[in-house]
Amino acid sequence: MPINKNELTMERVRKALSGFSVCLLLFLLCGSSALAAEIFRETVPLERNRVPLHLERYVEKDGKRKQPLLLVHGVTYSSHEFDVDYKDYSLARYFAGHGFEVWLLDIAGFGNSGSVGDGFRPDSDYAAEDIASAVRCIMQRSRVSFVDVLGWSWGTVTSGRFAARHPEMVRRLVLYAPIVAGLGEQPVAEPFHTNTWMHAAEDFQTAPDGGIDFRIVERPVADTFLSNAWRNDKTSSPNGGRRDLLVSPDTRLIPTADIKVPTLIIVGSKDPYVSPALCEEAYKTLPDRNSRLEIIEGGGHAMLMERPYYRRFRAKVRAFLSRGAR
Repeated sequence: MPINKNELTMERVRKALSGFSVCLLLFLLCGSSALAAEIFRETVPLERNRVPLHLERYVEKDGKRKQPLLLVHGVTYSSHEFDVDYKDYSLARYFAGHGFEVWLLDIAGFGNSGSVGDGFRPDSDYAAEDIASAVRCIMQRSRVSFVDVLGWSWGTVTSGRFAARHPEMVRRLVLYAPIVAGLGEQPVAEPFHTNTWMHAAEDFQTAPDGGIDFRIVERPVADTFLSNAWRNDKTSSPNGGRRDLLVSPDTRLIPTADIKVPTLIIVGSKDPYVSPALCEEAYKTLPDRNSRLEIIEGGGHAMLMERPYYRRFRAKVRAFLSRGAR
């Protein structure tokens, strides 16, 4: 969830992207993991406020009943970030292969959802109601009473507000890399954010020379994520969520005290946007005694794509979601 105040210099971008293989096209065409053949994907029609919303389903066709899990993206890049289909990195395919019916949603104006005239309109509260519409659709289609929800980055603000308003629709909630508090007051004058390669690269941990740390992030993972961002998110994304985040650090953005369902807060110790101390503070306000706090030592904001941490991260999430009913 890169923010403009930390934009990369052009030299850092050159280093970050240097050496990217011309084999990128081969990764896009041939890089699917073995799991891809086992997972059925479909796009499900959904619309709110006359804006078509991209809602996609991933499920393993084995005749078994699945627990729905909705994944909610951050403030710039859309739900493709949960399907980095190289080796076994795809979070969507991982959970689809482990007993879940996985759903990916693009908030209005993002990714493959319909465009919006005013980029400030899809702010955090608006996005929370997009999530509510998606969950109602999932419950009706899957014939369940509630779903699991995982939000990443700004997605923790939107899914946290949704869960506080609609606890009857949520079984368990995961707040991954939660933006607990404002990131600092900055004016956001433009309704749309300009997306660039340099901006997309900022989610990865960096080496001492300022480039992407390929000891932490496999080069094909970065290739795939950046290419997906360029293909799906194009040149701009709405700025309503960014305006919500760039406020005083004294402002708490997720109503944790009002979230009545079991909640997992999970964060990397090297996440530049939120400290473990803030997560500890937020965790203590969660009212449900089945809530948990997990800090992954060494993990960054994008640890779902980081070689040393991605398996540990999703194992913690899966263990929490597998604890059963709320």
